[in-house]
Amino acid sequence: MLNINSVCVFCGSKNGKHPIYEESARRLGEIMAERSVSLVYGGGRIGLMGVVSDTILERGGKVVGVLPKFLKDLEVANDKVTELIITNTMHERKNLMFKISDGFVVLPGGLGTLDEILEILTWKQLRLHSKPVVILNVDGYWSPLSDLVNSTIDGDFAHPGVKELFTMVDSVEDVFPFLVNQPNPKDDVLTSHL
Repeated sequence: MLNINSVCVFCGSKNGKHPIYEESARRLGEIMAERSVSLVYGGGRIGLMGVVSDTILERGGKVVGVLPKFLKDLEVANDKVTELIITNTMHERKNLMFKISDGFVVLPGGLGTLDEILEILTWKQLRLHSKPVVILNVDGYWSPLSDLVNSTIDGDFAHPGVKELFTMVDSVEDVFPFLVNQPNPKDDVLTSHL
């Protein structure tokens, strides 16, 4: 069982069209606050990012926002966070969020969220980390990602073990049980195609 003190949450800077996205973000924030788990996230106060961060802050939890300078105004930086770190680039942002987190949770989001999750999974495949990654498949939102991963396997571009790089769950209540107990992927996830 892993000791999870801080979780990086990748999610949208919009709320999305279905209320269940916002409800799930709020519930995740509640659970994190109950467990005294710090949030590391993109630093905005809008969209699902704002829902998760505000929920944790309202309950006295710790929130660390990481935001590049050029997005500070566009994503409307959350000045209520415990700590707001401004970076020069998106790459610095992702690298810092990675370094200060014990694990990752993915909520619905757009291209930025997709970029973040694919990069963190690629880093895990390359053995740059062994941190757990849980994708919250709210109302089937991330099912196409699962299909895409299966397609890379079926097309012989990836080892079947790449599915071990993350756990996909349907319920917010399942996030932490899988986050703290996620096994490391087998070595052949990397070595099978070298």
